[in-house]
Amino acid sequence: MGITGDTGHQGADNNRLTEQQVARLLLKPVNARAMVASKMARAMDSARLSGHERRLAEEFVRALARDVAVPVRAAVSFNLRHSPHLPRDLAQRLADDVDEVSLPLLAESPVLDDEILLAVLPCASAAKQEAIARRPAVSEPVSSALIEAGAENAVAALMGNHGASIGEAGLHRAVDRFPASDAVHTGIVHREALPLAVIARLVELVSDVLLTHLVANHDMPAQLASDIVLRARERTIIQFGRGAGGQDLLDLLTAMHRRQQVTTSLTVRSLCTGDMEFFETALAVLAGIVVENAKILVHDLGPLGLASLWGKAGRPASLLPSIRAAVAAADGFQPGSAGLDVKRYRASVMTRVLTQCDGLEPEDLEWMLDKLGDMFEPVMPADDDGPPVPRTP
Repeated sequence: MGITGDTGHQGADNNRLTEQQVARLLLKPVNARAMVASKMARAMDSARLSGHERRLAEEFVRALARDVAVPVRAAVSFNLRHSPHLPRDLAQRLADDVDEVSLPLLAESPVLDDEILLAVLPCASAAKQEAIARRPAVSEPVSSALIEAGAENAVAALMGNHGASIGEAGLHRAVDRFPASDAVHTGIVHREALPLAVIARLVELVSDVLLTHLVANHDMPAQLASDIVLRARERTIIQFGRGAGGQDLLDLLTAMHRRQQVTTSLTVRSLCTGDMEFFETALAVLAGIVVENAKILVHDLGPLGLASLWGKAGRPASLLPSIRAAVAAADGFQPGSAGLDVKRYRASVMTRVLTQCDGLEPEDLEWMLDKLGDMFEPVMPADDDGPPVPRTP
């Protein structure tokens, strides 16, 4: 059986599509042309067409794809979105059309290859970008182009598409472009496998819920997972405390102390990252004294002030020489006029502390070096009118 041409004419050949019927169909109103476009587009995939009928159907569909009415062109695109018989040049024409026409093809057509998709992307709307990002399969070159120039929603959709091939460089670039996007981070965290370097960056950025998923689903050794969670939690706490200060900081640390959360690790990290107020307040809470007295003892140049406070706070005596050296480095550091130069501060602290390591027990030395190593994570480039800003607390 051939293609039924709905021309309103009944006769012996009304099952056969002819050139005359095509001409009459093109004169119908827009709604009728759109309906016929749907029928003809579906018919192109029929195995029952003769060679002559298939050529006529293709010519008819080509004519409809050039129709001035968007609904007609949209009907062609929608009904040919799964067709492997859609001519490549016609697929490219429809993919370059307005969103209403192009989106079905961009999302699903098997005819659209990398060459066509990469040609569409430079001028693509956000909706077109997202349609491409959600295709059943997206090659790495197309993924890279989307990551480099795509809108946030498109990149988030790409990250969440398990049929998209994304290299490590692409994952890093997505994080670079959208460091504060929960949607992009969620898509990355839920990918099946992630390079360790990408995981290490994400732990500094994602929420606790995503962090838990990251640790649980990416086959990390238990100790590494524990360290990642601890470090991320400590940095978050210090960052929050830095924004609070004064009575708010004291209230925070007092509440944490009741839950036994003001650890040696947290205290040392605050000192090593330049958060002196956090360090002083933490020791005051641990020692049960007022903050002003703790500040005096921390910066006492004599041999007993810091030592007595450190001991009263219940911190390990073996770490005291390194802590004293870090405080001395902080006291001797002269920040620039615009504020704290993070790189110089950390280098100054490390230099002072390492000169005091000879007397440390091996396990204490390893622990202290681990804390110092955390200090030298990447920092964000300086703004034109300010000092370098740390990527993490």
